[in-house]
This record gives sequence, structure tokens and C-alpha cells, in this order.
Amino acid sequence: MGSANADLTVRVASLPRPGETIAGGPLEVLPGGKSANQAATVGRLGVAAAFLGAVGADPNGALLRGSLVDAGVDVSHLAEAAEATGTAMILVDDEAENCIVISAGANGTVDAGFVRDRGDAIRDAGVLGLCLEVADDAVVEAARIARDAGVTVVFNLSPVRDVPADLLELVDVLIVNEHELAVLVGSAAVEEGAGSGDWSDAATALAAKHDIRTAVVTLGGAGSVVVETGAVATGDAGTGERSVTATLVEPLPVDVVDTTGCGDSYMGSLMAGLASGLGVRDAARVAAAVSAYAAGGAGAQASYGSAAQVREFAATGRRG
Repeated sequence: MGSANADLTVRVASLPRPGETIAGGPLEVLPGGKSANQAATVGRLGVAAAFLGAVGADPNGALLRGSLVDAGVDVSHLAEAAEATGTAMILVDDEAENCIVISAGANGTVDAGFVRDRGDAIRDAGVLGLCLEVADDAVVEAARIARDAGVTVVFNLSPVRDVPADLLELVDVLIVNEHELAVLVGSAAVEEGAGSGDWSDAATALAAKHDIRTAVVTLGGAGSVVVETGAVATGDAGTGERSVTATLVEPLPVDVVDTTGCGDSYMGSLMAGLASGLGVRDAARVAAAVSAYAAGGAGAQASYGSAAQVREFAATGRRG
């Protein structure tokens, strides 16, 4: 449940500095939006997926709807709003780094009432994916409906911002990158993990500050870390102290073309793994392969592979 955007993408030699005008390549209009990307990933992997969101009655909306259908996603809960389809303006440089500016458009119509009207779709799910490209009240309402129905809630704290205090309490699996983790636990623990490769301090800080049992920290080309916490009793009375485990999931080697949407493909494939009965560590290993495959192609949804393509890539290093 969440955002769908048309990605207006231009490739450049290097990202512009403030006040600088530069030349770029041809403009490409590609299907995107964090939540739509995640749903497309699930569908392309052959796992049943539905998308809850909104687009405009315009060519970009038709592009997004068609891309989701092509990926095998149920779009019966994709509304058509009076506003224009959301857009993301994306620059990608020769090092495959990007910068992105989002205009919400129709995504701004996705609120708590929108979610309540489609609550049965959430209750029927096995896993619900959420991010912050729609209103906070929509995200909280969706998480509450899912929690009450026993649906696993996977939440990506992105774009990073302060969130309602009760939202994280409704989350089963939190996904953040290094920058987003620093907002939650402070930069010192994150810098220590990035420098030493030992993420135990950051994992302990996350468990101490937030009641999150499972989190995944994505590290780009360095892989990802699965953080798992649990209460353990010591002594006769028990102390309720938490055990914290941080497991590094190694990345797959890939010649990077474009990182746009790679984090979304990671989250989507993690959700697909969980929905298929995998534990979070095994699901993260699947996600490592799927997101590496995506990094080897251009665009977000345009770069995503099927299960067969990802398996071949993981075995041979070749994109099909």
C-alpha cells in the first residue's frame, strides 16, 4: 500500500552542484514509486501481489497501471484520482548514483479513509508492505488493520522523517538503510558499523530505543544486516534482557548500471520470501540476489527480473 510515480529520468555525467546547469541524455519516462516498485518485484517473482494506491487519469497513470498488470499484480484496488499521477524527477550519473525529487500528485489522495475503504484487501494478505511516500495516517491505519488481522507488516522508513510513536509498535520487520538507521539510533553507532563491519552496537542501540523484534539494514554494495532481538530470562526471576543478533548477508557481485529502485526490489523480494514461508535471514539472501539483478539494469521496474532470470544470474552472474 502506498505510492506510484512516473519516473522522469535523465542520465548525466555527474550530478549538478547547486546553481549549476548541465547537459543530460534523453528523457525517459519509466514506471516507479516505492510501493509500486515493491509490488512489481513480488509479482515478477511469481508470488501473488496486489497494489493499493492511486494514479491520475493521464498517460502516466496508464503507464503505471500497465506496468503493474504486466508484472502480474492485482490492480483492482488502484484508484483513479482527479490529481495528476505522482512523479519523480531522477538524475543518474556515470557512477550509477542518483538524486530524486518527488511530486506526490495522486499519491496525496491516499489517506486513512482511502485505506479503510480497502481494508478487506489488507486483511486477506499474508504480508503488507508500507513506506512513507503517502500520508502518515494512511500508513498507520494500514498497519493497524494488518496487525489486528495477524498480517505481517514490513515497513521501510523512507523517505526518512519522524513518524507517529505508535507506528513502529505495529511493525514486524523494519527496513532501513544506513542513513535512515542513523536517524533512529544516532550516527556514532552507524559509523562504527560501517567502519569495522561489526554492526552489533547499532543493532543493540536499535533494540534498546525501539521495540522492534526484526530489522534489516541495507548497505548498498556492502550487502545487508539482519537484526533480530528477543527477550531472554537470566537467573531464577529473569531479567527480561534482550538478546540481539546481527547477521551480515553478503552482496552478489554485479556491474552496476543504475541503483534507482534497487532498495525497493530488495524490500519486495524480502516480502515475497516471507509470504512464501522463508525466515527473514533466508528471505534477505533472496533479496540480495534480486536487488543485485536490478542494479545491473536501467530504471526501477524496467530492471526487475523474474524468478528464473534471478536464479540464472545468481548461478552464472549473467543477466537474462
